[in-house]
Amino acid sequence: MLTYEQYQRKIANLKTAGDVTNFAKELIAPVLQTVLEQEMTEHLGYAKYGVKEKTGSNSRNGHSEKTLRTSFGDAPLAIPRDRDGAFIPQIVPKHTTTQSDVEEKIIAMYGKGMTTRDINGYLQDIYGIEVSSAMVSSITDSIIPQILEWQSRPLDSCYPIAYLDGIHFKVRQDGHIVVKCAYLILGITVSGHKELLGIWIGKEEGATFWMGILSELQTRGVKDLLIVCTDGLSGFDEAIHAVYPHSVIQQCIVHQIRNTLKFIPHKDRAKVAGALKLIYTAPSESAGLEALSQAMILFPQYSIYLKSWERKWHLLSPFFQYPLEIRRIIYTTNAIEALNRQLRKVTKTTTIFPHNQSLMKLLYLAASDITKKWNMPIHNWGSILAQLTIMFPEKSSILINF
Repeated sequence: MLTYEQYQRKIANLKTAGDVTNFAKELIAPVLQTVLEQEMTEHLGYAKYGVKEKTGSNSRNGHSEKTLRTSFGDAPLAIPRDRDGAFIPQIVPKHTTTQSDVEEKIIAMYGKGMTTRDINGYLQDIYGIEVSSAMVSSITDSIIPQILEWQSRPLDSCYPIAYLDGIHFKVRQDGHIVVKCAYLILGITVSGHKELLGIWIGKEEGATFWMGILSELQTRGVKDLLIVCTDGLSGFDEAIHAVYPHSVIQQCIVHQIRNTLKFIPHKDRAKVAGALKLIYTAPSESAGLEALSQAMILFPQYSIYLKSWERKWHLLSPFFQYPLEIRRIIYTTNAIEALNRQLRKVTKTTTIFPHNQSLMKLLYLAASDITKKWNMPIHNWGSILAQLTIMFPEKSSILINF
């Protein structure tokens, strides 16, 4: 520890902000060491070398070496020990090798999609700290209880609108690389705010797995999903109605358009897209059906692809029964697709995840960062809620008295 005179000389020689930072780095280890020694004194009841003040049989028993990683760099410490092994330091708890603010920085960087190499390089450049992949994994594992609590939290009884979608990732399992799906449900609350209801990791996207997820939502308190917006997964509507039989299912029009146009030759793609636009921008369902019939007449060579519109019409057409404000937010799953794009930006640096848990940690941290910005309700929600109350009169008491 510096003497008072040495301390004063150091202060006098500080010329730049860099000098101050370096001085702070030099102080962190001696200050922590002094506090540790004081803690031992309080524990034993007598100061070092003050044997005459000793009242019990316990005494000091040397030190054990430890390096604490702090935001000021690595701090080498000598942790005091007592003969009874009863001393528990408070300033540097047992088994702690990294200061809490450094752990927070590592978790934040991990949640931004930075690789272990990037994290290590950043901490070395800024703080002179070296971290291994095992340490990053160990530190980020500390959020697992938080994830479990979030995933099982109680939910609202009613979500007027919900979007269901999945993102696919490669995960190592039993020595093989398999494709896993991260299932996401984005709900719109009665107050008009977006809420991510949960993230589930499972096998490739399937209706059976979705039915299990929706059953879990029921156990967490969700009694009603009024309008459920989905992609074109086969069997999705049966899975939803098995759990929420009264939900209105709206299949994403944008997904349907993409699935149709991908089979159309480039020379006719713009013309067919124009004909499809007349279908979903029609003022009524009957007008939409008429536009579909005209498209099949205009492009008989592509009728096999257009017939999928006819076959799925009961899932594609529900949005026609709602006013324009509601149509705009349910005819497509853009709300959850936007979330998916942000998640992919974070996960793109990891091509293969070592296990489900590592994927879940990253998705949870990324989603937590994204959802912090969801402070405002959907535009014109007051008008939309009034319209929903008219469309769902049996739920009016829930929708109004939120």
